[in-house]
Amino acid sequence: LPSLITPLPHFLHTGATRVLMFQRTSTGSRVVVASRTYADFTPQATFDIKKCDLHKLEEGPPLQAVLTREEGLQYYRTMQVMRRMELKADQLYKQKIIRGFCHLYDGQEACAVGIESGINRTDHLITAYRAHGYTLTRGGTVREIMAELTGRRGGIAKGKGGSMHMYAKHFYGGNGIVGAQVPLGAGVALACKYQGKNELCVCLYGDGAANQGQIFETYNMAALWKLPCIFICENNKYGMGTSVERAAASTDYYKRGDFIPGLRVDGMDILCVREATKFAAEHCRSGKGPILMELQTYRYHGHSMSDPGISYRTREEIQEVRSKSDPISLLKDRMISNNMASVEELKEIDVEVRKEIEDAAQFATTDPEPPLEDLCNHIFSNEPPMEVRGTNPWAKLKSIS
Repeated sequence: LPSLITPLPHFLHTGATRVLMFQRTSTGSRVVVASRTYADFTPQATFDIKKCDLHKLEEGPPLQAVLTREEGLQYYRTMQVMRRMELKADQLYKQKIIRGFCHLYDGQEACAVGIESGINRTDHLITAYRAHGYTLTRGGTVREIMAELTGRRGGIAKGKGGSMHMYAKHFYGGNGIVGAQVPLGAGVALACKYQGKNELCVCLYGDGAANQGQIFETYNMAALWKLPCIFICENNKYGMGTSVERAAASTDYYKRGDFIPGLRVDGMDILCVREATKFAAEHCRSGKGPILMELQTYRYHGHSMSDPGISYRTREEIQEVRSKSDPISLLKDRMISNNMASVEELKEIDVEVRKEIEDAAQFATTDPEPPLEDLCNHIFSNEPPMEVRGTNPWAKLKSIS
């Protein structure tokens, strides 16, 4: 009988207690080849995590992190959705279905998922133009993100924003001007303080933007006014095609705030990012003002889709990071080696994710483009219809909120 079993497993989750693994025989009947109860899995485990480098802080985040099985499965699934979504975007771009600017996030998933798990959904977040991952963690769906990339009516910005300009509740983009989101984020943090709701703003930028003057102006104001703002530099080692060593006299980005406390964090480990974010959030909520985090991470793709990504770094370098530091593999290995999940269970998640991405891509390529009359809509919120000047004084367009 075993020789007749095909190598395609099927899982049945029966209630909340048992996982049955079936395989089909050549005659079409199903045979139970494995059976495990959820009680067989470790419900939670404690992991040692890398110590953060500190600036103007006497104590840092803990050196251990507790992970529950449910959290681990959730993190794994979200990171896989991000990874597969970006790989599908790469494919659609090469088919010329997605056009224009497109900056992919694969390799940096632990940053977005770790940050989101360390703050509240009522907190606020603003980032640069590598924004697909944060659009997902902030509540956007894969269908909405993919349809926005293809410029369709069902996109999260109704097909008018594209890759760099996606928004959701408490998420302010997706910003195309290098570094310009940082003062905006401080403005959001000022609103948080003014309204007194104990909320904060996470303000993200890359190592390439870290030398912008407006960032240092923002540090100064945020420190003076003790704004509840977590400034996060996602250091993926290259600003466009320039390595950090060639672009910055000091690559200690976590010290750049000078008078603002800072942390340097392993951005490839979701638990490191989560614990550091919790620490930073507590710092802000306690009224101590802003804090700066540098997440050391890596992007697998080039800066954007127009950059092959191998003219300023080697394929071997990229492959080494993939093999030794991949955030998804790191979490997967931890869960399997501590009996928090089975290989088969994670494979089942992979299959579900692939289907979700394919369905979203199908929607994104068949949904209609927005009609021309929608062009000027949603300029203002809750305003009566208004006339908008077109490309010349005689061209009039209508805007509806």
